[in-house]
Amino acid sequence: MPSKQRKDQDTHEARVSGPRPFWSGTITFGLVSLPVGLYPANRSKSVSLRMIDKDGTPLARRYFCEKEERPLRNDELVRGYEVEKNEFIVVEDKELDALAPEKSQEIDLKRFVNVTDIDPMYFERAYFLTPDKGITKAYRLLAKSMEDSQRAGIATFVMRGKEYLVAILAEKGILRAETLRFNDEVRTPESVGLPETQPAESRRVKSINKAIESLSSDTLERSELEDWHSRKIMDRVKEKLDKGEGVIDIDPKEEDEAEQGGEVVDLMQILKQSLEQGQTSTEGTATRRSDSGDRKSQKKATAARRQCTPGSKGKKRAGAPAQDELAEMSRNELYERAQALDIPGRSSMSKEQLIRAIERAA
Repeated sequence: MPSKQRKDQDTHEARVSGPRPFWSGTITFGLVSLPVGLYPANRSKSVSLRMIDKDGTPLARRYFCEKEERPLRNDELVRGYEVEKNEFIVVEDKELDALAPEKSQEIDLKRFVNVTDIDPMYFERAYFLTPDKGITKAYRLLAKSMEDSQRAGIATFVMRGKEYLVAILAEKGILRAETLRFNDEVRTPESVGLPETQPAESRRVKSINKAIESLSSDTLERSELEDWHSRKIMDRVKEKLDKGEGVIDIDPKEEDEAEQGGEVVDLMQILKQSLEQGQTSTEGTATRRSDSGDRKSQKKATAARRQCTPGSKGKKRAGAPAQDELAEMSRNELYERAQALDIPGRSSMSKEQLIRAIERAA
């Protein structure tokens, strides 16, 4: 290969492999196996206000015992389920570990249903699915088949030590995963006390239809989805900064650890580049489990990825999350991630300690 061509290819591969998915695995159904990466399609609010004291020192949350009137250390905390008022059942870490779902890297499609059969109330969080190198053709084939038939795949998979129910959707040639709420997490109109429906007066219906028609539009403009409140806050912050009002400078040495901002990832660009790279490489098809040679190759690739285990020096786990992704998780979610990484002493760690421990393990 000429040096210039090799250099261009290396540059392209480096650009595509830059930001990494925080979860990678395989979509499986029937005899088909499709390696994919998972990227969050949502991100937390861009405006985040921290609690500080009047001198500008960042504050941390601590558990406080009202009976003993003192803050508690992390090693004094245990978990308990309240069965009745002031009556708890203690659940230990080893019990939670024993009940945790078996680790798996598969999104196992159990069935396909009509997209319209899924109530939007069940959708919880969206993710983009990107194809691994060399399986672009299979990815496009699955996306087109699902989109043409208006079908969604229903599956379960394990992420951060928790099992999720997920719907796989296809739109404009792109596969998207939507984690679903479980049935008992969705309220019914009756459960919140909504009155029974009553027949509407035809005269009022015509009047409302006319009002709706006058305000109707063929498209939804992005400007209507802007977070104007956050923008006003940032405008106010910039205004005060320009005037030098309310500015507090903190000596970096006084802080235990400076927070690092995560890289802003253009998910659509990553997907586009991944698809383009797949076209320039040898087009592969969906791996068939009956093909022993292909199955062995895939197992070797999977084993190679798993060799980057938490705690390995000089290596970073392929699914390592960015710090901003960790920061938006709750402590319970961080604990589940730490549990999946087998981090010792996780039960006694604060949220900030869990984040640092997960970053070190990754």
